[in-house]
Amino acid sequence: MVEVRALTFDIFGTLLDWRSTITSAFREQALDAVPEELADDWRARALAATQEVNQKRRPWETFDRLHQVTLGELLDERGLELATAGRTMLVRAWHQLEPWSGVPAGLETLRRGRVVAALSNGNLALLVDLVRHADLRFDCLFSAELAQVYKPEAEVYLTGVRLLGLEPSEVMMVAAHPFDLEGARGAGLRTAFIDRPLEYGPDSPWREDPEADASVHGLDELDAHLERGR
Repeated sequence: MVEVRALTFDIFGTLLDWRSTITSAFREQALDAVPEELADDWRARALAATQEVNQKRRPWETFDRLHQVTLGELLDERGLELATAGRTMLVRAWHQLEPWSGVPAGLETLRRGRVVAALSNGNLALLVDLVRHADLRFDCLFSAELAQVYKPEAEVYLTGVRLLGLEPSEVMMVAAHPFDLEGARGAGLRTAFIDRPLEYGPDSPWREDPEADASVHGLDELDAHLERGR
């Protein structure tokens, strides 16, 4: 089997806990709604918007801009009033997410033997802020912004592969979301599913990806799996 020479990582939910920060940001606004429900609704709307971009039902816009637009849609549909400053603060909260336990150290360990790169729907300015805030050390950052389409379109994954100068089979996509991994496999990449059972809080839906080359619970376990395969 071809050796894995590079790992590309999904960011939101896979390496960073988006829900805790966004829930807290909504709580600070003291809106007449459950903060957790608002966070989940916003995340779902933003993801749906990326697919509407892929389907040409929305024009291309950065992830930051999609967060702005979908926040407005959420507030309007729920009849919630929020001043511009509050909306700006909420969108900015997506730039200040905290990593799951073990992620910074795990990335450092994985970097010893392979290239590690972010491969995210987040725009580059957003990714720069996130990796600096969470102290994540990557060799490079790949954004859907480079391809002007969103995951799971093949071009997002292949843009990263091409810029690394590798073949798809030499790159492994790491994500907590089966749809993301399915897209990567369709582009010819190897895949690793990492379980994040608390992404949506204690009642998170159970997920698995039986077709993944590896299924792990943390980056240390992924490193061990890759070392066994050398």
